[in-house]
Amino acid sequence: MARLRLALAQYDFPVGAVAANAAKAGDLIARARRGGAALVAFPELTLSGYPPEDLLLRPSFLAACDSELAALAAATNGVAALVGHPHSEGEVFNAASLLRGGLVDCTAHKQVLPNYGVFDDKRYFRPGHESTTAVIDGVRVGFLVCEDVWQPEPAAQAAAAGAELLLVINASPWDGAKQAGREAVLQARARETGCAIAYLNMVGGQDEVVYDGGSLLVNGDGAIAARAPAFIDVLLWAEFDPASRTLSAEDWPVTADASLEATLYAALVRGTRDYIDKNGFGGVLLGLSGGIDSALTLALAVDALGAQRVTAVMMPTRYTSRLSLDGARAQAERLGVDYHVIDIEPTYQSFIAALTPAFAGKAADTTEENLQSRIRGTMLMALSNKHGRLLLATGNKSEMAVGYATLYGDMCGAYAPLKDVYKTVVYRLARWRNGAGNRESGIGNRESAPSRASGSSTIPDSRFPIPPEVIDRPPSAELRDNQTDQDSLPPYEVLDAILARFIEGEQSQAEIVAAGFVADVVHRVVRLVLVNEFKRRQAAPGPRVTTRAFGRERRYPITSGWR
Repeated sequence: MARLRLALAQYDFPVGAVAANAAKAGDLIARARRGGAALVAFPELTLSGYPPEDLLLRPSFLAACDSELAALAAATNGVAALVGHPHSEGEVFNAASLLRGGLVDCTAHKQVLPNYGVFDDKRYFRPGHESTTAVIDGVRVGFLVCEDVWQPEPAAQAAAAGAELLLVINASPWDGAKQAGREAVLQARARETGCAIAYLNMVGGQDEVVYDGGSLLVNGDGAIAARAPAFIDVLLWAEFDPASRTLSAEDWPVTADASLEATLYAALVRGTRDYIDKNGFGGVLLGLSGGIDSALTLALAVDALGAQRVTAVMMPTRYTSRLSLDGARAQAERLGVDYHVIDIEPTYQSFIAALTPAFAGKAADTTEENLQSRIRGTMLMALSNKHGRLLLATGNKSEMAVGYATLYGDMCGAYAPLKDVYKTVVYRLARWRNGAGNRESGIGNRESAPSRASGSSTIPDSRFPIPPEVIDRPPSAELRDNQTDQDSLPPYEVLDAILARFIEGEQSQAEIVAAGFVADVVHRVVRLVLVNEFKRRQAAPGPRVTTRAFGRERRYPITSGWR
């Protein structure tokens, strides 16, 4: 039996860019035809991007998707294409249409609609009720859309209809545990049905969600035949042998570093770059404090956008240490970014003088500390407005969880790259970036280069991109003399372990205490998480990289008596 030649378009198709997405798909269809593919597949909701959210409620948007689909179909002579799109028939379906011979040959409707985590499919779509198959070059192929493969019934229906190969198109977000789960599910479906599986996933950042690609080929016996690299836009070539029900990859890029730190770093870089570029900003700026969070954020920004598009600003007061001043300047010079020092001590003193009559009879407290942070926020927003550069917030998940951040101060910013990264992981990423990450030749090209993220520039200094003294110092907000984070918080190793159990694990306080944590510490941490929901509602978006991110995914009431 002849082999079926496939092309899998692991690419970014931005939300709302219907005409541009169709044009990109058209170019890739032409490439697939030139490369001898019988079938080229595109990710879930190729034309609309995923998730289009309330754009799906606009008839004009749905009509534009229909129009572009028809135009794409006309361009498919000589090759078949499976294209994801919203399909409106009075009701709206999440669909995948097979285009060939200049026409829409058949359309599969997503059957299993996820409505958990970041997914809201049931808000917008109606479910399909049967699996769709078609014969392509003598091979019967079953078409499934994303969540369909996570349940056994749609794959079983396709196999019962004679499918030898399952082609699954996806918009599946990345988190640190996702790939292992995907592989287990795909292996189970292959063994249950005897079908080989070609699993194609979207790549790219969309607001708070980051899609990794990481496409897979699975043989009919459940063996993994090939893994595509994460966060790389690439046209993947493969062949299916119907006699053995096996798939083979043709020259797929190889990931240089598949560690969790490398993949997480690539996720943050990709999410940051796509948020900035898709929203049309020429560059970014951030407050560089001499601490670990802003240092890692600066490295991420440079790797995402290039040094010429990044501005760093140090804003010292009397409490700013020489270590902070030296560390910030050293990193800015090593990374080659535009760097400014704005002394806010005079501004702080003028605010104190103005407020002193109203503060009469009250001792100094966190009010004066927060005032420094809010002055910095005002300065940064002014610079952002004046220079047209998006402000990055530098806070991490540990701080956001317990409210160790100042509203309208260090929480100022339009995007927060570390929002879903615990403090202990911030340290791990910083050390990785100075080690394995620094030894790589450049954190990735936009297409078919699996190492580092696009837009990176050569660092002009051969030393570490994050000064080791910044990593090694005790963390401090430097808002009063001799201040450290541990004056107010448990050690981060303890704090993060409790937070992970309470947030990702949804464990009760009693369960966390039973696991060996000190009861008073657990109760205090949980209380801080619960009472600071109002702050998180006002925080900048940032890339989701865990299984339970604040914002789009974890939505708790601000006003609640639950403790």
